[in-house]
Amino acid sequence: MHSGLWVWNHHIHQRRSLRSEVTGSYHLNKSGKTMNTILYRTMDGMTNPLTAASIEAFSNTLRGTVMTPGDGDYDSARALWNGMIDRHPAIIARCTGSLDVRHAINFARENRMLLSVRGGGHHIAGNAAAEGGLMIDLSRMRSVHVDPASRTARVDPGALLGQVDHETQGFGLATPLGINSTTGIAGLCLGGGFGWLTRKHGLTADNLLSADIVTADGELHRVSASQEPDLFWAISGGGGNFGVVTSFELQLHPVGPEVYSGLVVYPFDEAGAVLRAWRDFTLNAPDELSVWAILRKAPPLPFLPESIHGKDVVVLAVVYAGDMAEGERTARPLLNFGTPVGQMLTPHSYTAFQAAFDPLLTAGARNYWKSHNVSRLGDEALDIMIEAAARNPGPECEIFIAQLGGAMARVGITETAYTGRDAQYVMNVHARWQDAADDTVCREWARHTFNDMVPHATGGGYVNFLTEDEGERVSAAYGVNYPRLQMLKRRYDPDNLFRMNLNIVPGIEEAVA
Repeated sequence: MHSGLWVWNHHIHQRRSLRSEVTGSYHLNKSGKTMNTILYRTMDGMTNPLTAASIEAFSNTLRGTVMTPGDGDYDSARALWNGMIDRHPAIIARCTGSLDVRHAINFARENRMLLSVRGGGHHIAGNAAAEGGLMIDLSRMRSVHVDPASRTARVDPGALLGQVDHETQGFGLATPLGINSTTGIAGLCLGGGFGWLTRKHGLTADNLLSADIVTADGELHRVSASQEPDLFWAISGGGGNFGVVTSFELQLHPVGPEVYSGLVVYPFDEAGAVLRAWRDFTLNAPDELSVWAILRKAPPLPFLPESIHGKDVVVLAVVYAGDMAEGERTARPLLNFGTPVGQMLTPHSYTAFQAAFDPLLTAGARNYWKSHNVSRLGDEALDIMIEAAARNPGPECEIFIAQLGGAMARVGITETAYTGRDAQYVMNVHARWQDAADDTVCREWARHTFNDMVPHATGGGYVNFLTEDEGERVSAAYGVNYPRLQMLKRRYDPDNLFRMNLNIVPGIEEAVA
């Protein structure tokens, strides 16, 4: 393996009244600590006090732990991947199993408490943390059990993608996941989930065989295509709107342990020719091949000359999920779209390539995304993105265009809740920066690029890429499936307890047959 590749391996102002208001103190027996009575936010936007007795009783029902402001690990537990999100839950319930989750949901429902659910904490909108609410923290539920005979894996909701890959690759197997190993499996799968294997094996949600889910009434359900199929359909792309999934059963496929993969980097002044050649090439690419185009400033990769470091470039990221020799032959034309300033196409460990972009996506930076589904990339659309990339406001900002299609596109639009089957590409304008002083310029760059691309997009969207200020795009993201999702939302969560998400509003009462 060439090791050089792996080197590339709206701040929320909160109301002080909800930040651990003190109205007294008491001793919490289970943890042996003294706590202050706190206020919490209700689902109606009101504030209510939590008594000593109620918090103590709740804590005593859990095998896991209850955390409140002032606890030593509280700040690290509430911290999310997107550094723009700075919310302070009144209570964090660190669950260790399905029963803990049931008790936490019941506690939130009975107190009409604003509720959020944290898996990997990676979602751009930061909905894992509810200001003044109850956070159900699943991060300690990380088991991954592989059955190589059936080629399935049973995965806990707190597991990260790298942990899933580690276990499945031990048997030469994998399921389609995202491209950042620190992403959580739960949010990825529930929102659809795409990555390097999607063209060959579909979305993560397409590989979901069954799930255990706790609904708003505190009941645990096992769902699959044959067992409560409506609820199973809803969670296959419908996000966290219908309950808390405590276990995912996923289909696995033979992959690796090495895949033909890597990067080809072109100078930015060749962007027009390179992207046109890339687009034409992708139109007839086999399902095994995925090639994503990225417009950004060059990181200091060892295989790139120092003269290009920090300069605008076009990067083609490549994975061939099949025969190694065939992968080399199929990917060879990618080297001839212009004059590369560097390339590293070679066999790489699948798990290593899955983590290759982690250094560019570390937690704590400020992030704001604007994304479009695109079915056809005309010359004008490519030129818009090239012009936007030339105005890139910082070294961590980028525009990437993910190639989709293949197996994902051959699933019927109503077979799962996920409806973006017509998207051959997903464009994401990823604004990322460190200093809050740059908030306006970075966000406006992303918004301006997004607006310019509207005429070239499908009108749909990928819910895992929607920011907290894009709630109005949810119905469009689900398209023809939205009315059915609303009806199922009413059936399983009529009071919208699970609202800290890209929210599906409960529909009107279902007609009686």
